[in-house]
Amino acid sequence: MSRRRIGFWYRLAAVLLKPPLLVFFKRDWRGMEHIPEKGGFITVVNHNSAVDPLSYAHFQYNTGRVPRFLAKVSLFRSGFVGAAMRGTGQIPVFRESKDAIGAFRAAVEAIDKGECVAFYPEGTLTREPGMWPMKGKTGAARVALETRAPVIPVAQWGANLAVPPYPKRGEIKLFPRKTLIVQAGPPIDLSEFYGKEPTAAVLREVTDRIMDEITALLSDIRGEPAPAERYDHRAAVDKKQREQVPSQQQAESAPQDDRARKDGSGQRDASAQQAEPAQQAERAQQDTAPPGGAGGENA
Repeated sequence: MSRRRIGFWYRLAAVLLKPPLLVFFKRDWRGMEHIPEKGGFITVVNHNSAVDPLSYAHFQYNTGRVPRFLAKVSLFRSGFVGAAMRGTGQIPVFRESKDAIGAFRAAVEAIDKGECVAFYPEGTLTREPGMWPMKGKTGAARVALETRAPVIPVAQWGANLAVPPYPKRGEIKLFPRKTLIVQAGPPIDLSEFYGKEPTAAVLREVTDRIMDEITALLSDIRGEPAPAERYDHRAAVDKKQREQVPSQQQAESAPQDDRARKDGSGQRDASAQQAEPAQQAERAQQDTAPPGGAGGENA
């Protein structure tokens, strides 16, 4: 595979980053034969560690076809990192602004020029409890339908075992050395969608197809089945917020209920006072009961 497009900055990044990756991690690269030798193409990759962009970039670099990532614009603005991002031809993303469409156009132009553009369809580090891919965003699908370029699914595992997503203190464990597994699959067949108007429904169907392929590769790597339903973080947050509203309302109404139980002199009514000794006796009995209950395995 030709390396004529790699350039100075990518070679410099490789010189700086490959040695520590080789020191701290072992490698298991799979499916390199699925990376096209020429022409523009798209890769779609799962994201479960802050380190996995480096493991994927290392894998892709070794194929001779370096990727152009879509990255938040703030990374392009400062010092050496900004110079490296610009020098390696990464694509800035202006989130929630009128310039956001620029990333889409730049991706299409790069593919038309015969380059590889890498998408993380989840848009962020996974929040799925088992570190499976989440529901994807539709950007990669939109570019795929616009360019009709090959879409190569890529799954990776191992970086998350050293640096999990959103790690807490003590959760980063570089030793013993973990194995970075990166597996590319054959191009995803999206031909049935070509020529269709890219409606929200069509883009969602294409995105789900892409996420299915990534998840199947990850399931193969992990040797275990993926969840039957794909995790939707936004829906999970909305559900949690809805569940919190009744409990908050209940907490706010508690003082009013307490006042309602009091008579005009501020004293609890007689029935509540009579019920308290029985409730206290019942709680005491529960506190002293065996963990598994009478006759249980822990009795």
